[in-house]
Amino acid sequence: MSRLMHVTAGPYAPPAARRELVAESADGARLHVEVHGEEGAPAVVLAHGWTCSTAFWAAQIRDLSKDHRVIAYDQRGHGRSPAARTHSTTALADDLVAVLGAALAPGERAVVAGHSMGGMTIMAAAARPEFTEHAAAALLCSTGSARLVAQALVLPLRPGWARTRITGAVLGSRAPLGPVTPVAKKILKYATMGPGSAPEKVEACARIVHACPTRVRRAWSEVLAGLDLDADVARLTVPTAVIGGTDDRLTPVVHARGLAAALPHCVGLTELTGMGHMTPIEAPEAVTHALRELASLYLDQKEKSL
Repeated sequence: MSRLMHVTAGPYAPPAARRELVAESADGARLHVEVHGEEGAPAVVLAHGWTCSTAFWAAQIRDLSKDHRVIAYDQRGHGRSPAARTHSTTALADDLVAVLGAALAPGERAVVAGHSMGGMTIMAAAARPEFTEHAAAALLCSTGSARLVAQALVLPLRPGWARTRITGAVLGSRAPLGPVTPVAKKILKYATMGPGSAPEKVEACARIVHACPTRVRRAWSEVLAGLDLDADVARLTVPTAVIGGTDDRLTPVVHARGLAAALPHCVGLTELTGMGHMTPIEAPEAVTHALRELASLYLDQKEKSL
């Protein structure tokens, strides 16, 4: 995917990586990985959500890389990671542990954060020994573990079979999103962002989402429609913080509350008033603060000096 699709100036423009590498997953899928910041600094690993890319974390990368090593990667089929044949939560977990193994030293620990499908990636990987080796703490941002389509509020219909069916059809549409137009931005803002989102934030989200290939968007929508990671939440035993937007229509805040209640070691639930689904862009300071706090609390001095 060309970076020309993204905002080219300001806090939402993707910063240049200090170095790039390729992580190979269990099935041979190749994942584009970016490393920002100084080698040896405390590590933060970022997993983006459905239809997004490393560009989604631009604000967090720009701030955190001043004193952390920030590792961000493109999920398979997104950004600069080529499309793969397999789309499943197992593949998501395989990809995350491949990135951890490629970007971190043996035994090195990091704060691992995921937005939306990235949070689901963390849940799916929770029981993997490679994850427990490297994860000191986790941040689940605007995500859920199951019943995503049934509980989505994108369509102003009463809960029930009809809303679930129509929502699934909309989210799994084969229609291309097309160019980023004023109408397209209004639709994306309504579906994924809070009503008070600034134009530059809507622009950044639209350019990132519209860059996702239609086939990839649809393939992952089918995985998300059948998602059931409730059992995996109980396996996520590292200290985990949860963030949700009170105006999130894709993963309503009921998901964040449910995760906070089910996690074995939840260290905080933050509900961002008026924010939608795209919290790292809508509320960059709040998300960055949560990452900094987790790194400060759970990355010990030895790991910070590696």
